[in-house]
Amino acid sequence: MESIQATKQRFGIIGNSAGLNRAIEKAIQVAPTDISVLVTGESGVGKESIPKIIHSLSHRKHGKYIAVNCGAIPEGTIDSELFGHEKGAFTGATQTRNGYFEVADGGTIFLDEVGELPLTTQVRLLRVLENGEFIKVGSSKVQKTNVRIVAATNVHMFDAIKKEKFREDLYYRLSTVDINLPPLRDRQEDIHLLFRKFASDFALKYKMPTIKLSEDAVNILLKFRWSGNIRQLRNVAEQISVLEQNRTISADVLRSYLPSTGDNLPAVIKTSKSEGDFSSEREILYKVLFDMKADLNDLKKLTMELMKTGNSKEVQKDNETLIQKIYGSDDETPNYEDSSERLQVLSIPQSANTNESYSTPNDNYDFAEEIEEEETLSLHDKELELIKKSLERHNGKRKLAAEELGISERTLYRKIKQFDL
Repeated sequence: MESIQATKQRFGIIGNSAGLNRAIEKAIQVAPTDISVLVTGESGVGKESIPKIIHSLSHRKHGKYIAVNCGAIPEGTIDSELFGHEKGAFTGATQTRNGYFEVADGGTIFLDEVGELPLTTQVRLLRVLENGEFIKVGSSKVQKTNVRIVAATNVHMFDAIKKEKFREDLYYRLSTVDINLPPLRDRQEDIHLLFRKFASDFALKYKMPTIKLSEDAVNILLKFRWSGNIRQLRNVAEQISVLEQNRTISADVLRSYLPSTGDNLPAVIKTSKSEGDFSSEREILYKVLFDMKADLNDLKKLTMELMKTGNSKEVQKDNETLIQKIYGSDDETPNYEDSSERLQVLSIPQSANTNESYSTPNDNYDFAEEIEEEETLSLHDKELELIKKSLERHNGKRKLAAEELGISERTLYRKIKQFDL
């Protein structure tokens, strides 16, 4: 069995942290077998190195090694990419195409970002893992393949399973062996070592002296959180190598290349709204609407009392709470003598005889009963009512009625036929 140090040298892996060594050791141990492996870790930690180690140390090393970025392939074409398609299977399928599982027969397929696979593709992948069978898109013929699958993801798989974005049975088939690569912030002894390696590589690439960090700059380098992990560290090393004239980098210079929010402080995690939050917001909105409806009904009743009694002061006293709710409450008890202007819109004019209250043509106040009834919101009923009133007002003359309603005479004629007037 190849040693961890020899494997690091062979694949250019830098670092001596315990987490990194454990991940490489597990890769070396499972390489001779055919069991599926799931590599987990944050974006930028170097997950793509593990599948290469596994393939090169396995009996499949002379077969093909294909790396597929599942997140970069559109959902509509990923089945065709992985499993192939027959000619005419869909628009643009002008010829038969072999998928990756057919091409890599006898070799290894690395499925990067496997957590981004659509659910329909996950079902197909599960079948390949269980019995090595797959069907091309547009075909009914079952084909066999002998491939080893190594997958990688930066998604928290149990959260994805809980949200039903990833199949639980597929997860357990993929993760027969789970290899986790630690983030760079958990490999502090490797950070400066990696920076020096990158600085040396870029000095050779751009033909310039290698940059060096001062002691204070090294301390800042080690305390930084590195949310982008090795990829972010490499980018910072390249920027400084190209842009700085002075090849000794101070703490202030290094700090200018680091995001201000990147200190090694507790991370603030923004929690998304749960379905319960949205449900409670709907309940609040409904309550507000119901309260508004109740206030409107109270206002109608107050208006009816004013119209019937004509005694505004008595009504004001009886409805003090409602009046304050409508017009706002003052610090002191309202002066009803001074509130006539406020209630002017609700007052009913008196007749010339002060002892005679204002009366309507219908003393039974039939229309008041109609106001208190539940209003209809049917557009059909409202439209029918307006057309009827307009025709009655103009003695059935469609032209005048149409002008009043703001529609053409032809449209009005169609409405008359529609409503069977």
